[in-house]
Amino acid sequence: MKKIKEILSLVLLFVSISITAFSQRERLYDVNADGMQQFKTAVEQAAKEHKNVMIQIGGNWCSWCYKFHDFYKNDAVLDSMIKANYVVIRVNYDKSLKNEELFAQLGYPQRFGFPVIVICDAEGRRLHTQNSWYLEDGKGSYDRKKFVAFLKNWTVKAINPESYR
Repeated sequence: MKKIKEILSLVLLFVSISITAFSQRERLYDVNADGMQQFKTAVEQAAKEHKNVMIQIGGNWCSWCYKFHDFYKNDAVLDSMIKANYVVIRVNYDKSLKNEELFAQLGYPQRFGFPVIVICDAEGRRLHTQNSWYLEDGKGSYDRKKFVAFLKNWTVKAINPESYR
């Protein structure tokens, strides 16, 4: 009986520490933000800066959303590639805020699971929807080479027909 109490105490301690750590972590997604307004603002900024828009869709409940965000934010090369070519927004999806109008306009990207990445041009047209599963390395993280190729393939320059002449 003493062993069971010790094990239960350790489990409760672990759960308590995990909950505390998670609750103190930066929230990636603003659960009160209007996704359509976020999108309109990003499109305006992209037009001014001659960039495309990269939308990361997910929720604060999504561990893979945090892994994805940490993956590119903690890599100086990836982060600078993104900043040079994209205006990035993170749009929330959860029971209380599904951003249905925006997601309908984007072709229902949530069907791919989370996180899902949508690339739009500076006029707000959807260019590509990326199921993030294809960017994984099969070992519980993301593959840097796959992500670099993805980023390069959807820049303003890469999709400009003049670059193929």
